Amino acid sequence: MIESLNRGASAGRARVALFDFDGTISLIRAGWVQIMVPMMVDILAELKTGESEEALRTLVEDFVARLTGEQTIYQMIELARQVGKRGGKAREPLEYKHLYNDRLMDKIQHRREDLRRGIVPPEKYLVPGVGMFLAALEDRGLKLYCASGTDQAYTLEEARLLGVERYFGGRIYGALDDYKSFSKEILIRKMVSNMECRGDELLGFGDGFVEIKNVKDAGGVAVGVATDEPECRSVDPWKRERLVKVGADFIIPNFLCSQELLRLLFSDERAS
Repeated sequence: MIESLNRGASAGRARVALFDFDGTISLIRAGWVQIMVPMMVDILAELKTGESEEALRTLVEDFVARLTGEQTIYQMIELARQVGKRGGKAREPLEYKHLYNDRLMDKIQHRREDLRRGIVPPEKYLVPGVGMFLAALEDRGLKLYCASGTDQAYTLEEARLLGVERYFGGRIYGALDDYKSFSKEILIRKMVSNMECRGDELLGFGDGFVEIKNVKDAGGVAVGVATDEPECRSVDPWKRERLVKVGADFIIPNFLCSQELLRLLFSDERAS
């Protein structure tokens, strides 16, 4: 279940673990791509440039994938750029973001309500095995952080609904209206500058291009969580390809392989 891409990778020195949220911990927003991509394709198709729907879909899927892990606003900034490039009058990116959020909430609101009312257990919308894995890292003494491209208010609420908030001790971060003031890269720089960890003492987990790149750029070890949502029982080839290209040290489909993953990550305990 675990694909090891860098035989020399070890988290033996790790002091901090940084997790993405959606698709890495939470499945509440599973299916978001099927909301965002068609919305963007429809907006571009309305410009009647003569491009086929297939060509527009390929274009949109490419930049959505490339920006996955960034705050949602960056995908909307690129949409606005593509509209302008085709001679259209683009809306403000924040308007596009609100349109997308409204459509997504229509799809997922029942999931949030079911969790809030206790109709379903949190495990239904957690990546399999992630709760036990977070607990295992905490037991090892690692300080856990969560950083999401989803708005911070939603991320905090959904972490509470899923019962994982307790592992992070207030260290959960999400998108802000002042989007330039927060990113996963900025958070990593702050952790390093505040002596939370050196770059080679960082362990990262994510299903998106951005967080894996940020962790590797800092000198850390990165685990690509190539979840085939919503079942998360196998590796999604589309995710895997992008995570491999950006330098993931390991690829997993879920955290049911926790014991083996812990052995691979910490086997030589080079911190000793």
